[in-house]
Amino acid sequence: MLSLKVSGMTCGGCIKAVTRAIQSEDPSATVQADLDTQIVSLETTLSQAKASQLITDAGFPVAN
Repeated sequence: MLSLKVSGMTCGGCIKAVTRAIQSEDPSATVQADLDTQIVSLETTLSQAKASQLITDAGFPVAN
């Protein structure tokens, strides 16, 4: 389980965009996001670096 601090998520559409970004590389991944805390929790085979890059590329910066 990865937990990432992601900036800029404000609605369900943002969560869908983040989910699509992760599932584009790992279709079986599960993504849970909390808009209040801006934390995205992932069950994925992707590395943290790869997941962070995919989310950032989707327009949502990941804090280090």
